[in-house]
Amino acid sequence: MPFATSRDGVKLHYAIHDYTDPWKKAPTLILQHGYARNGRFWYLVIPYLARFYRVVCPDLRGHGQSSKDFDLDTGFTVENFTGDVLAVADALGLETFHYAADSMGGIIGMALAATHSERLRTLTIMSSPLKINPDAQDVLRFGYPTRAEAMRTMGVKGWSAACNTTVRFPPGTDHGLMDWYAEEIGKEDVEVLIATSKFNSTVDVTSLLGNIKTPMLALYPSSGKLATSEHGRILKEKVANVQVVNLPNPYHFIWVMAPATCAMHLLHFMATTDGLPCHEA
Repeated sequence: MPFATSRDGVKLHYAIHDYTDPWKKAPTLILQHGYARNGRFWYLVIPYLARFYRVVCPDLRGHGQSSKDFDLDTGFTVENFTGDVLAVADALGLETFHYAADSMGGIIGMALAATHSERLRTLTIMSSPLKINPDAQDVLRFGYPTRAEAMRTMGVKGWSAACNTTVRFPPGTDHGLMDWYAEEIGKEDVEVLIATSKFNSTVDVTSLLGNIKTPMLALYPSSGKLATSEHGRILKEKVANVQVVNLPNPYHFIWVMAPATCAMHLLHFMATTDGLPCHEA
């Protein structure tokens, strides 16, 4: 089971998915999940990507199989999260790599591109806000005074199930899929998620956007509550080399509801940069 070690000693689990031709040295894509999830949640997207790119899926610190043995009050920072990505890349001997992520993972990616552009070949974000606006944060409280109280009272599984039907998925989504999401997220430590929520409810990468020189692709829902059209407009205004694509879906989990579409956009974007084919001849 592969692990990297962060600069502050956190053990970071990652999984490698590689179905590229073994006699070729395929580029590497680090595919980073967002809040309350782990690398397993990319299962719908990986099959489209791993034929052409070596795909590495890390678990965020405190999530999945990564260590929770650090100070939760001080351990969740932009510097630590970006340092964790670089720790995984260094463990794999990667001088440069592609980076793609959903939601909070994209926030980390934007900070990474702004501060370590020399390491990134491309940056792709999916439903990633620049900051989470107060109205969106209110949605995640489900009538409780705070998100923390909601999560402690409802339990992580119950809170996740409520999120499924409000911001994540549209009506009519397969109940098996939503039950699986609630069950899997329900395995995460509630105190880790509460501490992480303090980070993702206050972080704002808007001031860093002007420093992003890495080629960037932003996939957004058409009228999302967390990642909004206003965020896409700001990206186009402040980032020199960005493509913003709005998928015809107002719900947050676009990479789950349209995995082939998201993967094809990502593959074409990376392959154009690399000068490689992204489909079978």
